[in-house]
Amino acid sequence: MVDRGIFMTAFAAPVAAAAIVWSALAAGLMNVEPRYVVKLAMPDDAGLIGLPPIEGPPDASRPLVVIDAGHGGHDPGASGQDGEREKDLTLMLAQSMRDALLSSGRVRVAMTRNTDRFLVLAERADIARRLNADLFISVHADAASAATARGATIYTISDKASDSVAEALAARENRADAVNGVTLADKGQAVSSILVDLARREMRGSSKRFGELVVREGKDVIAFHNQPQREAAFVVLKSLDLPSALIEAGYISNLEDAQTMQDKVWRKKFSGSVAQAIEIFLAERQASAFAGPLPVPVDSGSVVATDGP
Repeated sequence: MVDRGIFMTAFAAPVAAAAIVWSALAAGLMNVEPRYVVKLAMPDDAGLIGLPPIEGPPDASRPLVVIDAGHGGHDPGASGQDGEREKDLTLMLAQSMRDALLSSGRVRVAMTRNTDRFLVLAERADIARRLNADLFISVHADAASAATARGATIYTISDKASDSVAEALAARENRADAVNGVTLADKGQAVSSILVDLARREMRGSSKRFGELVVREGKDVIAFHNQPQREAAFVVLKSLDLPSALIEAGYISNLEDAQTMQDKVWRKKFSGSVAQAIEIFLAERQASAFAGPLPVPVDSGSVVATDGP
């Protein structure tokens, strides 16, 4: 009983003291000043990340390709069997692709990151959009639970992901966005939905065409996965305004692939073939733009052009 009484007294004393202090604070009779005050400058949610420099010919009419090295900073990405980090391999691959494109002098290039820094997914594609890029490429190194999985893969956006983006864009409250240069601000809901859907289809088709060219031009250089072209809902590919693709250069989880991607000679060959595919793709799009719209049949005896005199 004595021990229990001592315990109850020891427990009740700090509780009573805390109650007194709380009452004094509530009544304004006591003011506790902190000994240290730490102030942190928080980033403005409305602020935009700075744009990277554009390299290459100074002619602004030349097509612009934005290359995104996946992961970075505190996000290392996937890891290889010997400790390779995806963020390191993607940066080396992206830099090699940039060098291959700049060597031709026909294409301008910007990189979302040229150092080991972190970018959120939305910022990566947004950089390409704000720079009015003609093509966005995100470079990664795949990983799988099976160490035997290997080979390069080209991903484009899936229908499902594109549809959700289209729906979100068309329903934006301020309606000040534009798709393919057409402002949606003064368009009705039905017209906006149609414009967004058309943009989705056009960009999906263009992106798939680019993937086809990468496979075609790299067949003698790159060991592709047995299913080299795939579709997935990658956040960085959710753009309605420019063709986008995600290239998994190989499997970092595969010992041979990981060693190959670290080989400077192989990276140069890989980048050269991708650069060739990029230039062919951009030339095709430019030729299509110059060709203008096709005539639309009116009846069996005549046709009328959709534009021009």
